[in-house]
Amino acid sequence: MPLAGYGVLKGRLLDRRREGGHDSPHYQIHVEGGGSFRVAVNVLSAQPPSELLYIAVEEFHHPILDRLVDLPDGFTPLKSRPGGLALDFVRGNLFDRTGLHALPPDRPGPDNDLADRLDHHVQRATADPTSHIYAFGQRWGPEPTKPDKIFGFVPGNGVHDVHMNQGNSGRFIADDGSWQDGALLFHFPTAGRWTALFLAFQSQAWHTDDTTGHTLRAVPSAGPGGQPAPGEPDRRLRIVAALVNPIGPAPEAESVTLLNTTPGPVDLTGWTIIDSGRHRFPLPPTNLPAGDTVRIPLAPPVGLGNRGGIITLLDQDGLKVDGVAYTATDASREGHTIIF
Repeated sequence: MPLAGYGVLKGRLLDRRREGGHDSPHYQIHVEGGGSFRVAVNVLSAQPPSELLYIAVEEFHHPILDRLVDLPDGFTPLKSRPGGLALDFVRGNLFDRTGLHALPPDRPGPDNDLADRLDHHVQRATADPTSHIYAFGQRWGPEPTKPDKIFGFVPGNGVHDVHMNQGNSGRFIADDGSWQDGALLFHFPTAGRWTALFLAFQSQAWHTDDTTGHTLRAVPSAGPGGQPAPGEPDRRLRIVAALVNPIGPAPEAESVTLLNTTPGPVDLTGWTIIDSGRHRFPLPPTNLPAGDTVRIPLAPPVGLGNRGGIITLLDQDGLKVDGVAYTATDASREGHTIIF
């Protein structure tokens, strides 16, 4: 069944601890959020290949951020559904998955393993008294009579599963679900910036069922060098622009522009554009020549909200080909096309 107790912890960083030398090492973070919490971040997979996939987005922009800052300190339960604050690596268009790369958990030398990369961002946030961490995952505790095994505070309390939580295999399939992925987000309000860290297991699949999060195609979240495996649908067509806030009153003439990146024509019959509310707009049955673009006028129920949103492109098999996100700031200029 999907994760129980999914949500996000908001708080201030107090301490961290690197682990190594056993079967399931974690990078441990002590967070103060209306009480003490430990965030346990996997740095090694129990299922081969053992090295985790990692990406850091140094300048993170996404429509959920404006709502995250309004959360109180502490753990906030989240419903696993679109349109809220829950994360989904596949459907939420949070990052470019071709940027994922595998890192060893811990090795001698500077800045050459996953613990080093986590340390860099955690220490930077710890040094900024105005910063906050947002840890998405599954809560455990509180455990009134059990001190925390790493930092010693009572009651024991924390967040784990701070990684992709769908497309699993073997004994971990039971943890699958959509809109329940974990991550670490760091907010630096003085600088006006966010940094986001995303982790996935190499054994997890990228194309998953909208409801169950189970694998649709048994291919890894990233191939060699982080690129999609040969034959994958990803990035054949790209969403390169969108007119989100046209001039004039509603209903507005919104549109999405697609680019064919392949060396041959692509038949758009059966392809679909999806908005933030998971409403679907079927593309017209036409061939898009190699290297050409096409502007797709949209119609209700699909709509591109001016407060930020996501746009996803699915092929005729219902598999994700591309996805983008835009913010309220991006959409604020009436009549201007957003370039992705």
